Amino acid sequence: MSNAIDLHHVHLFASDIEATIGWWCRHLEARVMLDQILAGSRNVLLGVGSGRINIYDQAPRDQGRGAVHHLGVRVAGLPAVWARLQADGVTSPGGLREQDGWRYVMVAAPDGVLVELFEFDDPGSMLNRDGPA
Repeated sequence: MSNAIDLHHVHLFASDIEATIGWWCRHLEARVMLDQILAGSRNVLLGVGSGRINIYDQAPRDQGRGAVHHLGVRVAGLPAVWARLQADGVTSPGGLREQDGWRYVMVAAPDGVLVELFEFDDPGSMLNRDGPA
């Protein structure tokens, strides 16, 4: 497979861009990579590990998630990360769930964006790789 195609970012609307940037930076160690006016609105590109989220300074067009169910963020040491998030006031209706060598927790980011934090024990798992084997 060619490296010419590469998913670069997910683009999210934000009703409060500062709160959204703060949430990702504080809770998931995001870093601001770009903060500019593009196409007439403020756009902030956040690096989250090797992925990116582009935050658009406009309120979501509706209260639903449309076709997007959640954003998946792979983390190392999920139980410790989850404990840190809980200490910072982040909640999850289902809490940390574990099954057959994998664990995950679903949390809400600003504007109702559902985020799945997950970790696999099996380094060969398809969901634990950065790309094809």
